[in-house]
Amino acid sequence: MALFICFLSLLLFSSATACDRCLYQSKAAYFSKANALSSGACGYGSLALGLSGGHLAAGVSSLYKDGAGCGACFQIRCNNSTLCSSKGTSVTITDINHNNQTGFVLSTRAFMAMANHGMGQHILKLGTVEVEYKRIPCEYKNQNLAVRVEESSQKPNYLAIKLLYQGGQTEIVAIDVAQVKVKFQRLFIIFKVGSSNWNFMKRNHGAVWDTSRAPNGALQFRFVVTSGYDGKWIWAKTVLPVDWKSGVVYDSGVQINDIAKEGCFHCDYSFW
Repeated sequence: MALFICFLSLLLFSSATACDRCLYQSKAAYFSKANALSSGACGYGSLALGLSGGHLAAGVSSLYKDGAGCGACFQIRCNNSTLCSSKGTSVTITDINHNNQTGFVLSTRAFMAMANHGMGQHILKLGTVEVEYKRIPCEYKNQNLAVRVEESSQKPNYLAIKLLYQGGQTEIVAIDVAQVKVKFQRLFIIFKVGSSNWNFMKRNHGAVWDTSRAPNGALQFRFVVTSGYDGKWIWAKTVLPVDWKSGVVYDSGVQINDIAKEGCFHCDYSFW
């Protein structure tokens, strides 16, 4: 138990190395190809377009966080007041940006959304702009965290899942999976209980997690969710049915919408 607590503490500490609510300065460029970011390192594929209406971004490694930053939302605006609006636009991280000359590489739609009305083409001609950004909560109204079973999954043991619609200013840093066991049945009511036989899953890449020790039967999940310097367990008691199938998205039945709690006191929290 002590070893587990130390491991969990390490996860919480390592996931909270920066102030999520602080205002930062950087640069942003854009991809000319529309599908460049939807097919990025987070593994969302075409589902990325449903996360933020095509306002997607690749972030540098400090934002990508080895995949833990996948799905994080940011408000971003360029500093050219002649071309750009004071509101800016919100984007979702779906890829890693290997070019450290810019903090973000945006989709064309997101890049143009920073411009004043009628100035979209003008900002595109610049190619790269100075920007201010901060992390904001992701909002998916009336949408629970969803689990998509990946096509690489192979019953009975290998399971790969992709997480969708992760709200708030949060990161999922650990996942356990266990069988949902039936305790007893009375008339037409089935009473279910949890399982102590939890198996951990590892991050395969981006938003994709997998295990080669998936239990048989219906499956439940436990998520370690961090938000700033705070973290907790979230238990999704029944997610995958006995006959789960690859390519299908399943509702976890839980919503994640925590707002980051910070341990930094010298940050500029102001924004436009």
